[in-house]
Amino acid sequence: MPLEKSPTHAPAGRIAGLADQCVQCGLCLPVCPTYALDRNEAESPRGRIAIAAALARGQVDPGAGLREHLDHCLGCLNCEKACPADVQYGELLIETRALLGPGPKYPRPLLNLIKRPARMRVLRRIGGWLALPRWKGWLARQLPAGSPWRTALLVMPTDAPAAPVQTRHQDSGQPRLALFPGCVASIDDAQAQQAAITLLQAAGFQVCLLPAFCCGAMDLHGGITDAAEQAAQRVRHAWTASGATQLVSVTPGCLGTLRRALPDVPVVDPLELLATHGDALGFRPLAQRIALHLPCTQINVARSDRAVLQLLRRVPDLEVMPLPRPPHCCGAAGQPPAGIPRARRAVARRDAATSRHAGPATAAVVQYRLPPASGRRH
Repeated sequence: MPLEKSPTHAPAGRIAGLADQCVQCGLCLPVCPTYALDRNEAESPRGRIAIAAALARGQVDPGAGLREHLDHCLGCLNCEKACPADVQYGELLIETRALLGPGPKYPRPLLNLIKRPARMRVLRRIGGWLALPRWKGWLARQLPAGSPWRTALLVMPTDAPAAPVQTRHQDSGQPRLALFPGCVASIDDAQAQQAAITLLQAAGFQVCLLPAFCCGAMDLHGGITDAAEQAAQRVRHAWTASGATQLVSVTPGCLGTLRRALPDVPVVDPLELLATHGDALGFRPLAQRIALHLPCTQINVARSDRAVLQLLRRVPDLEVMPLPRPPHCCGAAGQPPAGIPRARRAVARRDAATSRHAGPATAAVVQYRLPPASGRRH
């Protein structure tokens, strides 16, 4: 798929300009999880860049076939890390999806529900009262195989949601951080967020908590630009009201969107801060051998994979085995599982098979966003 370089007007002109950065060297191909499935050029970053450029210049119509190749992209950004020309592939993907808008099968009602943490908490509690784990499999089978509602039901956690995150009063002389809880992350990652607050406070930081709402990542990845900008405005207002000097999030998938909304604000993974202030922390021994899955967003967006390993290796008696890297991917990068098309599920199945080969002595396969719960300050 050759790229023809020619001037054009924004916003299509921005897409063409981003595409022109690509030198078509192909170094992105070996690290692309969707290209690894069947070696289809259209399922590679290079192929998608060509598709985006052709769409922007009006050389092709945005039919279902071309859109499918773009929708299959996980947004893992392995390609950006491998690219010698520093192509801003993530930005190109966002701009192209904005140009096309959401597809006809985009599960907007479901994602609008997921973005409202108060409603999700209520639904999780109701599910517990109704013994959802016993019958959700049967209920899912009554829905069409490709239904996003079926996928969401199958991956919905069955345990009761953790208590809302809280902070304690601190010395006002300490550096002030604001923690962004997010939408569904404020429920599913509540324990990680509480652990982050505990460790950050022990390391000498003052932490305040922003309101729980969606950063706009789902709308941004879905091409719904108006809703994404509204979310960005809400992020900016909450940040200004916090009076903090740095913004942190334990959810790597939110960091890129937060940085986009706040380009002049330090937005970091708390693991980075904990790794640089690790002398203030001590951990109890944990005699286990674990296989460590580092998400694509942890490596390519948060870029805190070294901090994860650094902190875990401070735990006495803990043996850490990182799982193989690209093109292995969990299959859910950049989008919630409810929006995962067929190719993403295939990637997820392959990643699960890779995890099973971690070795018979493996105690658990874990995805650490924070140090283990056994960690305590001495």
